[in-house]
Amino acid sequence: MSLVSIVIPCYNEQATISLLLEALDSQTYPRPDMEVIIADGMSTDGTRQEIAKFQQEHPALRVKVIDNPKRIIPSGLNRAIEAAEGEYIIRVDAHSTPYPDYIANCISALEGGLGDNVGGVWEIRPSRQTWIARAIASAAAHPLAVGDARYRYTDHAQLADTIPFGAFRRSLIERVGMFDETLEANEDYEFNLRVRLAGGKIWLDPRIRSVYFARPTLKSLARQYGRYGYWKAQMLRRYPKSIRWRQMLPPLFVLSLLILGILSLWLTSARFLLGFEISAYLLILLGTGIVDGLKRHSVSLALGLPLAIATMHFAWGTANLWGYIRTLRPV
Repeated sequence: MSLVSIVIPCYNEQATISLLLEALDSQTYPRPDMEVIIADGMSTDGTRQEIAKFQQEHPALRVKVIDNPKRIIPSGLNRAIEAAEGEYIIRVDAHSTPYPDYIANCISALEGGLGDNVGGVWEIRPSRQTWIARAIASAAAHPLAVGDARYRYTDHAQLADTIPFGAFRRSLIERVGMFDETLEANEDYEFNLRVRLAGGKIWLDPRIRSVYFARPTLKSLARQYGRYGYWKAQMLRRYPKSIRWRQMLPPLFVLSLLILGILSLWLTSARFLLGFEISAYLLILLGTGIVDGLKRHSVSLALGLPLAIATMHFAWGTANLWGYIRTLRPV
């Protein structure tokens, strides 16, 4: 079998890095044909100690740790790819645990010619057993929160715009280049866009499954989606034709609230429209929370799901809007 290089950017992942490494050690793909390269952003917690402990207890799996001084994901990916020796590159996130057949299914899809970059579906789970962490995990897989990001919930294999993480031949890097280190987020989408512009295919296969641990608090969720929103705007500055409808709704919603809020100081009609828009939004959120809460027999979900979805919308939309304002500067 061909050597597979699993590349993992990480920073302060003490809580999850051992779970990930154990999942990789349990893969059905032969361990002698796997190498794991972790690009660590100079972690300040016990991440490296956890990795060292795993290396001692599981010597059969080759695990290499390299430094990522920039502490951003694209640079971590690039440093890990540069250190990789495999014909196949599989990107894995430190917040995830792949199913045992994850790597085998990735290689099967690539060798079957289904796509140039292939990936699968997240099963999103809470990273803590608190009511808000469970609500955040549910929101992160809800269509009202994530739109048509099908890798969060689909059961059907299909061509896609993007996928989480991704598996590809090393030759793809030679065709389209490395990950863009000027982006601190949305590097996967930008990379997959270049693949599609070069005539390649992005394949989403639900047989390729991994568990992804969502952020545990509304504060960390807002920080995550704010980063996503801002850097999406920076990416779209370079590729304006790649914009999708779901990406425009949150910033337009935030912008409409701002405009109506200002106009309502003088216009009665603006106050009416603002009240209607806020009321309709709240009713949709509350209705979604009640429906999901009843399905899962959870009162806390009925409250937590609207809070989590609203946090995602406003954090992404506000940061994205600010990102567009920043793009008005000359390139």
